[in-house]
Amino acid sequence: MRKVLFILGQLTDTDAEWLIRNGRKTAVPAGETLIAAGHQPSALFLVLDGEFAVLVGGREIARIRSGEVVGEMSFVEARLPFASVIATADATVLAISRDTLAAHLEEDEGFAARFYRAIAMFLSDRLRSTVGTFGYGAADAPADDSDEIDGDILDNVALAGARFDRILKRLSETA
Repeated sequence: MRKVLFILGQLTDTDAEWLIRNGRKTAVPAGETLIAAGHQPSALFLVLDGEFAVLVGGREIARIRSGEVVGEMSFVEARLPFASVIATADATVLAISRDTLAAHLEEDEGFAARFYRAIAMFLSDRLRSTVGTFGYGAADAPADDSDEIDGDILDNVALAGARFDRILKRLSETA
């Protein structure tokens, strides 16, 4: 759920409404591939419910659950994904088309700044966590409590949670 806190914590209520209006609520049955390694994803996905496995070379490296964002790395850079994302249980995602998102980022500089800042903050947090996990860095470096969320982000946690709840509620009304 941490990724949604980074993303929705930086976006505005208007931005969240744009995601709802322009996203497509999509059912993903258990066993279906959401993102295939080596193939460009068609969308950026916000996991609304269910669970996905992240596989690299057939080996599971992570699980993704409600509130996670999937496909952000392939959206930000032109490289194809090296991991596959497969539903391990029936799931529902909000799919925001790459083309639709790219066009909105081009036409709304404020949204673009907030969106890219959110992605950068999340990826920075993930990198710090990875570095800490593998023990890189100087032995006398200050301890990094990778479970702690940055204070700037923490200020927006309640707001981000409320935005995610509103997205879930609005999308359930359209079902």
